[in-house]
Amino acid sequence: LGPQAVKQMRSRGKKLDENKELPFLACGISSVIHPRNPYVPTVHFNYRYFEVGDRGNKQWWYGGGSDLTPYYLNEDDTKHFHGTLKAACDAHDSTYYTRFKQWCDSYFFIKHRNERRGVGGIFFDDLDKPSQEQCFKFVQSCADSVIPSYIPLVKKHHHERYNKKEREWQLIRRGRYTEFNLVYDRGTKFGFQAPSARIESILVSLPLEARWEYMHEPEPNSREDALVKVLKNPRDWV
Repeated sequence: LGPQAVKQMRSRGKKLDENKELPFLACGISSVIHPRNPYVPTVHFNYRYFEVGDRGNKQWWYGGGSDLTPYYLNEDDTKHFHGTLKAACDAHDSTYYTRFKQWCDSYFFIKHRNERRGVGGIFFDDLDKPSQEQCFKFVQSCADSVIPSYIPLVKKHHHERYNKKEREWQLIRRGRYTEFNLVYDRGTKFGFQAPSARIESILVSLPLEARWEYMHEPEPNSREDALVKVLKNPRDWV
């Protein structure tokens, strides 16, 4: 583990020696789906385990989350997604969903745009309590919630017709997705700092296509505007 990665972890309260390289283990599962149809939202999930240090000072923790990025706001879809995640959280700790939902809204914030990447979900990191076994069971529950939270939305919308304007709006929003991943995402930064990093694997979460238009603003009171209002002012969905 190189000095820059150690420095980043120390800033989060990890007690690591910053004057030497440390052995580490990282494993997890991560996926991003960028559908062609603008009425099917993008979904991202990542659940991971990290271990760092030597025998005398070994630290471990879990992290991850799942979040939804629609291009047209559908409140029923968003409530279903959040409700499924809340059920997974509540099975382990009744405080988890509220805490991790707020953390998600905070983490996926595109500061230079003053908006979130999507309508959120859950996000957590440095989870090392109450025990390693219980943390693992919680992460398993979260991973098991991915399919029931998302696939019903795909089945509901993947046959809907769309036009050129709606496709272009999707690509503009994917430009915002790209901005977050390259400028702010902690996992991307860590990947670039990791020894012998596979750059293609780090960047594989980016959409295949994206679009930028100078000073673009959605029309007031349009469906596009309705989405942006929620991205600027996150709501509680369950």
